[in-house]
Formats: sequence, C-alpha cells, structure tokens
Amino acid sequence: MTQATRPGGYLGAVTLIVHEGRIVDFRAYGHRDLVRRAPMRRDTIFRIYSMSKTATSAAVMQLAERGLIDVEAPVQRYLPELAHRQVASGDAQAPTLRPARRAITVRHLLTHTAGFAAGLPGDDAAAALTRRHDPHAARDLAGFVARLARAPLAADPGTRFGYDGAATEVLARLVEAVSGQRFEAYLREHLFAPLRMRDTGFAVPAAARGRIADLTTTGDDGRLRLDDGPSQREPGAPLNAYASGAGGLYSTACDYARFAQMLLDGGRIADESGFADCDSTRRDGPGPRVLRADTVAAMLRNQLTMLDPPVHQYDAGEGFGYGGAVVIDPAQRSAPASLGQFGWPGAASTTYAIDPKRKTVALALLQHLPRAGVAGDPPRLSKDFYRLAFAATDAAGRAAARSP
Repeated sequence: MTQATRPGGYLGAVTLIVHEGRIVDFRAYGHRDLVRRAPMRRDTIFRIYSMSKTATSAAVMQLAERGLIDVEAPVQRYLPELAHRQVASGDAQAPTLRPARRAITVRHLLTHTAGFAAGLPGDDAAAALTRRHDPHAARDLAGFVARLARAPLAADPGTRFGYDGAATEVLARLVEAVSGQRFEAYLREHLFAPLRMRDTGFAVPAAARGRIADLTTTGDDGRLRLDDGPSQREPGAPLNAYASGAGGLYSTACDYARFAQMLLDGGRIADESGFADCDSTRRDGPGPRVLRADTVAAMLRNQLTMLDPPVHQYDAGEGFGYGGAVVIDPAQRSAPASLGQFGWPGAASTTYAIDPKRKTVALALLQHLPRAGVAGDPPRLSKDFYRLAFAATDAAGRAAARSP
C-alpha cells in the first residue's frame, strides 16, 4: 500500500484486518486529496458503492426472520406492480415480447437471478426498453420500481445470474413496503445503530464532510484527476436521488469492519473489546444480536445451486450468496482464496472479504474509479492485498500454535 500510494499512484488508502475477533492491523496510507496535502486518516469516509448491497440483503433477511418477508414468495405479493412480467428478445428496435415463465421471487432478487437486463449477450432489447423508462431518474425507491415495472426482463427468472443494481433497488423498496419505514430510516434503526456504525449512511453531515476522500479517475493523459460526476462536485451529498440499496452508502473502515465481523460471528459481534481501536468508549463482551446464526449461514452460502455451473458471471470459482460472492472452488478462482470466503467490491476500488476458515475480516478502501485500457491507470490491488493479508494471518496462526 505504501508503494501503491506514492506520487503517480493512488492518492491513499485505509486497510483494516480483524483476526479472531481483534483488530490486528489498521493503517492509513497516502493522502485523501488530489493535491496531496491532507494525509489519509483511519476515519476517512469513502463511497462504498456496491458494498451497500450486502447491507441491503441483511435488512431483507432481518424482515424475513420476523416473518414479514418470505424469501421464496413472488415479489408481487409485496410489490404488485412487478406482476405479469414479460421477457424481451431480438432486435432492440423491434423486440419480441412473451410472458415470463415464472414470477420473480425474493430469492431471485437476492441472488441476481431475477432476469433484469445486465449487459449480457442477448440483453440488448430489454436494456433499450429499460433505458427508455429510465428507473435511475426516479426521485424515490417507489418511483424506481414503478419505472422498472414498465420494462421487460431479459431472461426468465431463475435461469441465469446477471449482476445489476436493479434487483437490489427492488429489495430496498421491499424493505420500505413491508416495514413501513423509509429505507434509510430502517437501516439506521435496525442495522447501523445496533452495530455503532456512526459514519454510515446515504449522505454525510456537513460537519463530517472534510473527512471524505477525493474521488479520482485517470485522464486520457494517464494522470489522476478528480472525477467529474456529482459525487465529487458535492462530496457527502446523496449519491442518488433515492436511497440506493445497490450503491448509495458512504462508510468508514471501522464501520464496515463491524458489519463484516457481525456476519463472521454469526449475527452479533462476539467480543466488542476487539474493536477498541475503532471506539474511544471501550465495550467488552458481545454486541446486540442483529441476525440469527442460521440466517447469516444462508447469506454466506452459495445460493446458485439451480444453475449449471452454479457460479456468477465473473469468476468460475465463485458462487453467490445473499449480497456477496462466496468461494466454492478455490482451484478455479482467479486469485487464491479459502473455501467459503465471502465478500464483494465497490466500483471506486473498495473491497472486503470475510474468511470463516481463517476467522479473518479484511478491508481495503481506496477512492478511484478505474478506466480499463487507459495507460497510466493504477493497477488493481485487491489480489495482492488479500494474498498478503491472509499470508500474515496464517503466519500469526502458526506462530501462536508453536507458542507454549
């Protein structure tokens, strides 16, 4: 990380590793601003984009535990506008439409198998019709689902994995519909407050906005520049007009590590004292229960068993649980990993992994939107980060085993 954040590379990074329930490495590297005057701090706030999806999935599973959501039920039971789906195929200018062979279920939404257009071969017609209705222009989640409901699917539900934010935005609206709360209010009350995730939300208070890292990309000249999107123009403002469960959260290393540790520990942080480096108010013993252990086990288990092969579209060694990928074949994976390792990245170079075998959580948070194929774009770091992080925890485990 020191090498990667020198001038000419990434601006800065924060890494945090929890091993056997205790923070064992927590560092800030480089800077959080493009002029490289403000040092990166451990409490820097990042746009975590798609790492939001795991939190949204956890909220859905909380409501499933309460009996308010049946994961196997058609989503139209809760959101009637999603009934009577059609599937589009053929030419985008003159698509062929037919009724979907089955209804979208909540499980399909959780596993990205609902059939929404996802940039896969054959998706052109459905994608064009979805763009015509422009769900992302909605002012709230209800509007997003209403617009999405007017567009056809690209495939029958349950027949393929197609990663796209639409499914998770529907899940966020589902939380609103069955809980009676705005999505952001539900997350704050039932997830963020119990886990003491004080810096996580869809907007950053004015007093904390100085802690937000600059969002960079690589210019055509091969040099870092500030991204020209609205998030960089107004850091801390909502990333979407609606509370995007697919990619709208800001967070910090401490906050997200608490969330990940809750999952590793089976629904509650087993020992709060392990997070003393994250909080000036030391607490010992277990934290409040957020999810049942069997619910977390389902989230971290491959749920693509109905597919052949049962993997997601990006890696032959990974299936998908609820809100993240799970390693099912380390030999086939594009980078070394343990069987059962779970996690997911965000678009701006944030990443996390939960390794149950090693009893380890590892996060690396940077704030850069990659540009594939552009000369000078910094190299991806996640493979090396996890290789080094897990090698270090393995070495620590061997050393502890040798100790008398």
